[in-house]
Amino acid sequence: MKILVIIGCMLVCSSVFADCRTVNNRVVCNSGEGAAGYNSRTGNAWKAEENDAGIKTIESSRGGKAKAKNGRAIYTSPNGTFCIKTKNKLECKD
Repeated sequence: MKILVIIGCMLVCSSVFADCRTVNNRVVCNSGEGAAGYNSRTGNAWKAEENDAGIKTIESSRGGKAKAKNGRAIYTSPNGTFCIKTKNKLECKD
């Protein structure tokens, strides 16, 4: 009976139906609610989610974080560098 419950749970979980591909040593999966990937050459993993307002939040396993919408983004690197990308330019501060 426990096995049937586990299988039923797996069928309704969206991550089970994720569409995964391998491109240039990178595994990228998309479940419709978010995306994730892993680069086997660098060992870096990332995940991305989009909220109801259309803002994408991206986080890497090395500590990088970004928020983006309509070609504009705010990025914070693991070492503390802060970057802002607008429509026409990119500025970074340490």
